Amino acid sequence: QVQLVESGGGLVQAGGSLRLSCAASGRTFSGYTMGWFRQAPGKEREFVAAISWRGRDTFYADSVKGRFTISRDNAKNTMYLQMNSLKPEDTAIYFCAARTDCCSGYQLTTSYGDWGQGTQVTVSS
Repeated sequence: QVQLVESGGGLVQAGGSLRLSCAASGRTFSGYTMGWFRQAPGKEREFVAAISWRGRDTFYADSVKGRFTISRDNAKNTMYLQMNSLKPEDTAIYFCAARTDCCSGYQLTTSYGDWGQGTQVTVSS
């Protein structure tokens, strides 16, 4: 099991940028495929992006492709989500998640065994 803590959320105007971080502790971080999900009020949790354990493979939801970039630094046990050109519809709680295999079903919440508590991102129009 790995413990995950998100940070970097906040309030930003449309068109602005934020960088989220996900710090991991516990088992070896580099052995995990990692993902970002988000959940807006009244909606189901949805996939945002995922990255393989070496960072060679990345996956994005169509809604964020070209605007968000997922990355990881295994030496720092940390994953990042750089979010640019933010839109009001990006407003949600953002969660990081970890799984021990890769990569089929990367967009499914059920594919991930460990989750953080989330960080709020609010984009004003």
